[in-house]
Amino acid sequence: MSKVLIHFYDRVVLEKPWISLLFVGLIVAFFGYHTPNFKLDASGESLVLENDESLRYYRHITKLYGSDDFLFITYTPKEDMMSENSLAGLKALRDEFSKLEGVSSVVSILDVPLLNSPKIKVSELTEEVRTLETEGMDKELARREFLESPIYKTLLMSQDGKTTAIQVNFERDEKYFSLLHKRNDLREKSRASTITEKESEELERVVKEFNDYHALMLEKESRIIEEVRRIIDKHRDKAKMFLGGVPMIVADMITFIEHDLVVFGFGVLGFLVLALFFFFRHLRWVILPVCCCCITALTMVGYLGFLDWRVTVISSNFISILLIITMALTIHLIVRYRDLHVEVPEIDQRTLVLKAVHHIAKPCFYTAVTTIVAFSSLVVSGIRPVIDFGWIMTIGISLAFILNFIFFPAALVLLKPGDPVSDKDPTKKFTLAIAEFTRNNIKLIMGVSIALAVISVAGITRLEVENRFIDNFNDSTEIYQGMEVIDKKLGGTTPLDIIIDADDEFWEYLKEMEEEEEMFEDDYEEGQVQNEETYWFNEDMLNKVEEIHDYLDSLPEVGKVRSISTAMKAFKIINDGMMPDDFELAIIRKKLPEDVKKALVSSYLSEDANQVRISMRLIDSAPNLRRNDLINKIKQHLVDGMKFAEKDVKFTGMVILYNNMLQSLYKSQILTIGVVFFGILLMFTLLFRNLSLAVIAIIPNILSAGLVLGIMGLFGIPLDMMTTTIAAITVGIAVDDTIHYIHRFKVEFPKDRNYLETVNRCHGSIGKAIYYTSLTITMGFSILALSKFTPTIYFGLLTGAAMMVALLGALTLLPALIVVFKPLGQARVE
Repeated sequence: MSKVLIHFYDRVVLEKPWISLLFVGLIVAFFGYHTPNFKLDASGESLVLENDESLRYYRHITKLYGSDDFLFITYTPKEDMMSENSLAGLKALRDEFSKLEGVSSVVSILDVPLLNSPKIKVSELTEEVRTLETEGMDKELARREFLESPIYKTLLMSQDGKTTAIQVNFERDEKYFSLLHKRNDLREKSRASTITEKESEELERVVKEFNDYHALMLEKESRIIEEVRRIIDKHRDKAKMFLGGVPMIVADMITFIEHDLVVFGFGVLGFLVLALFFFFRHLRWVILPVCCCCITALTMVGYLGFLDWRVTVISSNFISILLIITMALTIHLIVRYRDLHVEVPEIDQRTLVLKAVHHIAKPCFYTAVTTIVAFSSLVVSGIRPVIDFGWIMTIGISLAFILNFIFFPAALVLLKPGDPVSDKDPTKKFTLAIAEFTRNNIKLIMGVSIALAVISVAGITRLEVENRFIDNFNDSTEIYQGMEVIDKKLGGTTPLDIIIDADDEFWEYLKEMEEEEEMFEDDYEEGQVQNEETYWFNEDMLNKVEEIHDYLDSLPEVGKVRSISTAMKAFKIINDGMMPDDFELAIIRKKLPEDVKKALVSSYLSEDANQVRISMRLIDSAPNLRRNDLINKIKQHLVDGMKFAEKDVKFTGMVILYNNMLQSLYKSQILTIGVVFFGILLMFTLLFRNLSLAVIAIIPNILSAGLVLGIMGLFGIPLDMMTTTIAAITVGIAVDDTIHYIHRFKVEFPKDRNYLETVNRCHGSIGKAIYYTSLTITMGFSILALSKFTPTIYFGLLTGAAMMVALLGALTLLPALIVVFKPLGQARVE
């Protein structure tokens, strides 16, 4: 710090410490007041790409054919499925679910139409269709239909007949979708720079209204899920049941976030207390850092509440990481203060604190800035939750640096200096031993580093982004167990839809036919069914749909496939194996009872029958599932094999949204690492005023980041939304060690211009702080292994491992490189 700045700091912060503490207290009080407004978000929107066109198309299709807003309950009764007790238990569940507010309908084997128990004629489809609850229904015939019908097998009943499913459909919230579409339309105008000033104000209002209403909707769905679980628990004596579905996953993810926030926040804080006491053995060096951590965490939580900034699964770790970074800042202050106290024990407390701040502020400022650069690099990822995480951490680190360089020195100056720490410091002996090892084994260190670099490159080339969604969760969670049962017994979990539109030639033909029909309109008798021209709902094109359906059914990664062909297969069975002709098809389409039509036709065919939807569920637990390869394989079959125009074939569903995000991760990893390395190299050059020293400084950090990515590749750990941030975070935090070491080296080297002796002095001083902070960070991240969310576990353990590599790099490879390449000029000749 310059003399003017240090004088200003002394007058403002240390001369009147109570005012400084009051200032910090007011800031904490203001933001603390807004902590109740802190909210969580685990919705599908928080897990997809920013501005993804596929998301807009998905919303359009769900509006036409129905959404994924339903719960799925597997039901495995203790008695035979068709026994009176089992069906009575199923009926009781259905009736209780139906009475819940916010539930539009409940579908089970009790409610669906039965066409072959016994067989009915195609002409009878227009009449009221029987169900399992119809009086006199033959339950054994019904069982056979559930097991053999192309409509119901492996959808409503498992192949062994022991497990069935209940689908609880939520009411469509029109206000939510109205706000969503209005917000998205205004955002599109904003991106295209065509938005007016009035529309900008409206966008701000709509965004706030949407966020508030979305939170209320999630709370409402959470209450429904709680009630569903309560009802399930009441009936567990009759059957084994699991709950599934997108709304349940969202609700449970929010529970995981809350768990992680509380457990990791307090867990990390508790560990830090123990570490501080172990390192410094003095109460003040525990209380002051803990206060700093609490100030940072409370202020940031309140800040997010004040801005109504929702925390996602990815950014839920921000408190833990902020605590760790804040603690690292305070440890450097403590170590420098204690070292100065040993060197000049006679000076007064204010001067001692000022000297400590003067010596450590510059490297701490640069470490904060480089860490900010690392986190802000996540903004280029294109993934909404990763972008949010980057911004949250950027703001949080800025607040941590400013508030703690006001609070910590102001509070410390009010205390007495106490006795200087003993020079017989076991940590100093340990770091000096590392210095001795480094001095004597420079070639070995270089060789091992090169070997690790080669291993890293080999591992990085094997990195992949494909991972099973089910593997994100601990096998003890209901999400995992429910998905596993549905995968194995009820046709798969993750939905994938194929939408195929009529081709251009048909639209031209249709225009001609419409002109002709206008000429002969009066020739039709009243009530007569016209043989309407449709692209898909005719015998030839339905056969094509059946060909696609059967192809998809043959793929091992695909579970249950549903389409208009499903209904046609069922109609064939009741029509003696014959496909209904075009006239019969027209009657079926127009005269079917609404509930039967919706279940068998409308969900897979547009109202004008010129767009077809083929829906499938992927078996997410399949060991060989590669979503992107599967999607490309299916698309190639439809375009090259069946000659559909590529523009007429579209894929949609949660599988596509999730796959788009996964495929972007590799690009995101390259972008974020590229940005962070460029930014930090620039920072090093500005800080050290020496390009060769800047290059040397970044090498150990590249090694630590590269090694952790290499380990992931070698052990088959895929990139996901959490692990894609590891490299940038590793570099951002690890450079702290490098900056502190080189800054101290530049201070110590001019004393004798002896590289080896300077290494000794640096290891004996700043080496202790690097050791303390790195060990604290490593153990702090390792606490994340207690999460129930697998990516968080990987994130904690891998980042902790990277920190240990960074520590070894800072205390061995970095000094070895400095000694070999002599970036500060030639050593003095003795």
